[in-house]
Amino acid sequence: MKFYVYLLISKNNDNIISYVGYTNNLENRLSKHNSSKGAKFTRGRKWVMIYKKAYKTKSEAIKEEHKLKKNYLLRKKIKNKFLYE
Repeated sequence: MKFYVYLLISKNNDNIISYVGYTNNLENRLSKHNSSKGAKFTRGRKWVMIYKKAYKTKSEAIKEEHKLKKNYLLRKKIKNKFLYE
């Protein structure tokens, strides 16, 4: 089974906010975020998945999710690449 780390963005007034998570089912997870049944932070917003990366194990995915959550420069780089290409 594959596990994925993903990055979502949502427009909030003039700001673009992001959310990082991991899952083994990308379509289901994005659907839950957009129907306000995902993480509390994501409720009430429309999300677009702009980045995903597959890992062989859950522990690998969790480690990489943590790194991406803490690395704001990398998140900004991924967001800018999506927004300006």
